[in-house]
Amino acid sequence: MLAVHFGAGNIGRGFIGQLLHKAGYEICFVDVNEEIINELNEKKSYTVMLADRTQEKIKVTNVRGINSLKDPGEVAKAIVQADIVTTAVGPSILPKIAKLITDGLIERVENSDKALNIIACENMIGGSTFLREEVYLNMTESQKKKTEQSVSFPDAAVDRIVPIQSHEDKLLVAVEPFYEWVMDQSKMIGEVPAINGVTYVEDLLPYIERKLFTVNTGHAATAYLGNFYGYKTIKEAISDENIRNIVRSILDETGKLLVKKYNFDSDEHTAYINKILGRFDNEYISDELSRVARSPIRKLGANDRFIKPARELINFGITPTFLVKAIAVALFYKNNDDHEAAELQSFLQDHTVEEVFVKYSELSDSIKLISLITDEYNQLEKDLLVH
Repeated sequence: MLAVHFGAGNIGRGFIGQLLHKAGYEICFVDVNEEIINELNEKKSYTVMLADRTQEKIKVTNVRGINSLKDPGEVAKAIVQADIVTTAVGPSILPKIAKLITDGLIERVENSDKALNIIACENMIGGSTFLREEVYLNMTESQKKKTEQSVSFPDAAVDRIVPIQSHEDKLLVAVEPFYEWVMDQSKMIGEVPAINGVTYVEDLLPYIERKLFTVNTGHAATAYLGNFYGYKTIKEAISDENIRNIVRSILDETGKLLVKKYNFDSDEHTAYINKILGRFDNEYISDELSRVARSPIRKLGANDRFIKPARELINFGITPTFLVKAIAVALFYKNNDDHEAAELQSFLQDHTVEEVFVKYSELSDSIKLISLITDEYNQLEKDLLVH
């Protein structure tokens, strides 16, 4: 069995690649990083190390790589032969790989009606659906209709902390022991892949929002609060009792929303929150705040981890006091190496907080939420002056 996986970075190798290997797939990694691709082709294997006290090492074998810049034709050939296609490239890169996937699919469906599922394992809602739309932009109507008969793009929710890291062995990747990979079985075509560690569900949205509004909300809130109070890593920030209490309160708020929307068991969700906070506290992971805080414009988007649950809580008649604190404190994140952070700070210099959230968070109709955020931002500015 052949898996073609786009993205040979730490998440691709340390999470998706590890589970595909365990399921018995040969893995063909597709990436533009020549050094990593050459290493994969030379060694045909790599090591995944668990970031816990055991430091257990797992060897992933039967792997190879294709440099998509140099050999796009080889990528198409691999897709023709593939039994499954996955991605872990980042949401902004999906449109860039769509043409490569399109070329492979056009050739594939001309010669075979063998079913293929293409799964975007990205930190976004509807990643596979988005990728499908990008792929179909490159096809004629007849090519699209033919492709739809044997190719599907089931959405997925993925969760595993894989920090930025550097090792002498370029292919070694350290990952936290916890992981979750949930797939929308209702959108799958053909036989459901037997991948141990994947949870198949008929309705993915509750699991996507549970992860987004707990893991992603909590992680980003810890990063922005940690930045405000002068810390450098997630571990340092969450070890501050004040920050930990605020993050827990944020997750209590999003938890109320999730329980109301999806009837999650309240006690089970509290246990889930406790598990998430424990992951942030992992002493074996030195996760830089700058990694988790990057791309603040995307994180403050209308349908992302802060604004969406805050709006929905207000609609339920619940004031998102602590979520508002996380939203406001994100405006104090400065990093000139992060183009979104730089853009946000530049805009903030010449515009009001209200204008920031109308432009970037589509809050023109949410007067109450904008008012709450503005009040909190002004208070945080006063706190900075005092200190």
